[in-house]
Amino acid sequence: MVSNRCKMKVNDELLKLGLHFVVEMGAVDIVEDITVLQRKEIRQALLKSGLEVMDDKKSVLIEKIKNVIIEMVHYEEELPKTNFSDYLSEKLNYDYTYLANLFSEEEGVTIEKFIIAHKIERVKELIIYDELNITEIAWKMHYSSVAHLSNQFKKITGFTPSHFKSLKVKKRMAIEDI
Repeated sequence: MVSNRCKMKVNDELLKLGLHFVVEMGAVDIVEDITVLQRKEIRQALLKSGLEVMDDKKSVLIEKIKNVIIEMVHYEEELPKTNFSDYLSEKLNYDYTYLANLFSEEEGVTIEKFIIAHKIERVKELIIYDELNITEIAWKMHYSSVAHLSNQFKKITGFTPSHFKSLKVKKRMAIEDI
């Protein structure tokens, strides 16, 4: 679950099934023990909504990595002062090299590229909101300079930030599609 909509849908489906649970980004803790039949009902209900239950540890860890990154880039007021590798290792209690190798192997993209894609999508959002100038956005998103932000933005989108800002239709991607 990488969006609030997913979180709400999971919440609704589990309530319909009469379960006691806590829903967080990317994870559900069901308080009571559930039967095989209940597990099947959960799977079917979520599948109808386009969601799936993940049981294997690798898939769960990949989702946790994604959720930490999404939370950090899109929902935190300020990005962490430490570098992302230390931040991920600390949050998930795994060695970064292990996380990076697992992520690349399973997702076909590096954690770094995944973070950059999310940062650029967040930059688009900040440009559209038009509350900060490009310099302030670069600072907020921890770019070393406006030039660094502009180069990365153009590499990913094909536009400079100022050209993107001038477009009448500014295309953004849903978080779950990045």
